[in-house]
Amino acid sequence: MPEFHAATALLPTGWAAQVRIAADAAGTITAVTPDQPAGALPRLSGVVLPGVPNLHSHAFQRAMAGATERRGAGGQDSFWTWRETMYRFLDRLGPEEAEAIAAQLQVELLEWGFTSLAEFHYLHHQPDGTPYAEPAEMVLRNLAAARRTGMGLTLLPVLYRHGGIFGQPPAPGQRRFLNELDGWQRILAACRAATAGDPHSATGMAPHSLRAVTPEMLRAVAAEPGPLHIHIAEQPREVAECLAATGARPVQWLLANLPVDARWCLVHATHMTAEEATALARSGAIAGLCPSTEASLGDGFFPLAEYLAAGGGFGVGTDSHVGISARDELRLLETGQRLLRQARAIAASEALPNPGRFLLEAALAGGAAAMGRPVGAIAPGLRCDLIELDPDHPTLIGLDGDALLDGWVFSGQHNPIRTVIAGGRRVVEAGRHLAREQVFGEYRRAMRRLLE
Repeated sequence: MPEFHAATALLPTGWAAQVRIAADAAGTITAVTPDQPAGALPRLSGVVLPGVPNLHSHAFQRAMAGATERRGAGGQDSFWTWRETMYRFLDRLGPEEAEAIAAQLQVELLEWGFTSLAEFHYLHHQPDGTPYAEPAEMVLRNLAAARRTGMGLTLLPVLYRHGGIFGQPPAPGQRRFLNELDGWQRILAACRAATAGDPHSATGMAPHSLRAVTPEMLRAVAAEPGPLHIHIAEQPREVAECLAATGARPVQWLLANLPVDARWCLVHATHMTAEEATALARSGAIAGLCPSTEASLGDGFFPLAEYLAAGGGFGVGTDSHVGISARDELRLLETGQRLLRQARAIAASEALPNPGRFLLEAALAGGAAAMGRPVGAIAPGLRCDLIELDPDHPTLIGLDGDALLDGWVFSGQHNPIRTVIAGGRRVVEAGRHLAREQVFGEYRRAMRRLLE
């Protein structure tokens, strides 16, 4: 059975020293005992943190990152012009390429501290829109990748039918995404069958957005059990369209018309009024924030201060994967708020005055809720996901406790993560994933095929 000895570890009760961490054969923690001698146990001599959940991913977009930055003819580039570029990229992407991209992404995420991933997957069909013989072929390629890399995974098969609020016709570039409710339910059933009994994976649901499903579809999806994620209020245009169609703003409409509670994750939720932010916080739902992607697409700033004041929970994701580091998502979330408000330490409290600790603990709790899986802390009954920071790294040397977490989040560009344990299995040593070379070779070949 896997066992580890951590010189220093962040537990739910706070910092602890000389911690024995035991897990079972399935990779679930069975005991956490501070003040224990190391003996012959494998040693994690640095600072050990829980692995961070990544609550929002479109894995295939990893292959596009950095390739959509050129200014367009009118100089009016936005999320909407980026989306047209994304549609064109999809014309040649098949199952083998999708799996290679997903595995490369997961290796990178694991090296940078993410140990669980929620894959919000809407690329379902062949390039002409015809379903594969196995309708869930593309989404299940993410699971195949995760079983090779060690990434914990929550599959979120996406229901996507329309091109605007509510029931507008889809664009030609969306043909690979589209399903009627019954077709989506077949994909959902296949995902549930594939993850059943697997301690490292689970299945939830993802109605893409109010732009992509009707209210009737949304209510049918909400009747299903499990975590439920939805894009919402990412762009001002979406807010304007929702107001024109319904007389309400997107978050306002959703909270008034669906039983939004703790199993929901509202991804982005960027453009909210103070009243919406307070209502969302009180619903118990998680705000799924993706700072690097939101910055890349020019989305805007989430109303973090108002949301936190109302007791709201949040987690972070990497969405389009222009960024792949847990630390950097936390850093950009806080520093973006500093730019907006011309103040410091926005994500902090009297109880947790260090923003590094505040951000990490919030992302752990919110990410775990959004995963619908037992992750997010070093505690019995949870998946044994550990990241070890090197205390002799230049950004951390001389720091300990909460000050060390501030150093990790807010200092430097190099990666101080030395070891990663995922599901009780060592997957990263000396900062490198053990399958890095093999996975990268497959990714390189896949990209060459796509770019021929």
